[in-house]
Amino acid sequence: MLDQFLFKKIDNAQLIVFRVFYGLLVSAECYGAIATGWVRRTLVEPQFTFSFIWFEWLQPLSGNGMYIYFAIMGTLGLLIAFGYKYRFSALAFAILWSGVYLMQKTSYNNHYYLLMLLAYIMAFLPANRDASLDVRWNPKLKSQTMYNWVRWTIILQLFMVYTYASVAKLYADWLDFSMIEVLMSSKKDYYLIGDFLQQKWVHKIVAVFGICFDLLVVPALLWKPTRKVAFVLSIFFHLFNSIVFQIGIFPYLSLAFTVFFFEPQTIRNIFLRTKKIIPETKLIIPKTKNMVLTILGIYFIFQLALPLRHHFFQDDVLWTEEGHRLSWRMMLRSRGGIISFKVANKETKDTLNINLNDYLTKKQQQRVACYPDFIWQFAQHLKKEYAQKGEEIEVYVKSKVKINQEPHRQFIDPKVDLASVTWKHFAHNDWILPSPKE
Repeated sequence: MLDQFLFKKIDNAQLIVFRVFYGLLVSAECYGAIATGWVRRTLVEPQFTFSFIWFEWLQPLSGNGMYIYFAIMGTLGLLIAFGYKYRFSALAFAILWSGVYLMQKTSYNNHYYLLMLLAYIMAFLPANRDASLDVRWNPKLKSQTMYNWVRWTIILQLFMVYTYASVAKLYADWLDFSMIEVLMSSKKDYYLIGDFLQQKWVHKIVAVFGICFDLLVVPALLWKPTRKVAFVLSIFFHLFNSIVFQIGIFPYLSLAFTVFFFEPQTIRNIFLRTKKIIPETKLIIPKTKNMVLTILGIYFIFQLALPLRHHFFQDDVLWTEEGHRLSWRMMLRSRGGIISFKVANKETKDTLNINLNDYLTKKQQQRVACYPDFIWQFAQHLKKEYAQKGEEIEVYVKSKVKINQEPHRQFIDPKVDLASVTWKHFAHNDWILPSPKE
């Protein structure tokens, strides 16, 4: 029964059209990162970049290297859209985007993680089998069908993202609307809508709508009687996010995903201008069935489990941040902090207070002030720097952190030498002091 569902051939119009949207949007993201100064601020100007732990070997290219890097990614996006050397273009983009994602987390965004996952998924889907340069130059590639599992891979990934995002909002600061007030307080200077966004009733609507939309949008798009209403609400929701939160291409990528929920013939009529109906073909189970099912099974088990890992760590993820990333916990908290670093020479016992302005950009300082992995990584950076001078040092931190509208509270144990401890990926780092709730 499962074989008949996953391996039946369906019209591939949805995938073909999405490929074009996807390619154009990632191209805009990459060229836009250069034009807006994001590449300069995030990857060129900083003298020290906070890579993901274990990926410290991934560092930005020197000189104009990162501008060229992003220009190449932008060009690969165009090649994807036009379906030229698609497999190579899509996989190359996935690898290069993964490099950018892992080499810096100062500008971490859940959407960047989603794009990395999507990039690899798209690299292995037959998205160039129609309306592509690959087909024009090799007509044998042309096909107007695909296996049903292709469509459902995208839908299941979206369902997980939205569902986890909805469930994560079911906590006190979201349900009492105070988190929305925090989010909107920085938007008060927006032209025309700034004052509107400060209204309490607006906060209530945003909070309730955010939970309900994330929880119901995928089922509503799948069910034909509610599909058009869900699509209209999707347009409103994502345009609101684009205007208010200014999160790049991702509201528009989210809208592009909706092509997978409409009838293929509707998509074909609107975008491909081909009126003919693609007939169903005889079910033929491919020899690669077991491999496909194994890969998809492992992938989705991982995607199902990863966002749950914080439940197995000691203390509250909102306080410790352990298990927050890669978990679709979007727009849930605002963090701020006050921090100072002191290095002590092990031999002479001389101490020195570190001036963060000598090492970090303003945005990096904001992250170091309140995120434990940033704090630990900067302590390790100081350790290496002084080791190059022939000095062995200890690094001590005084840190206070505030979450949302709570007051500042002590965050890191000031008696622990952070230069001497190792980072625990799969357990609680006990030099993070207990949360106020604990």
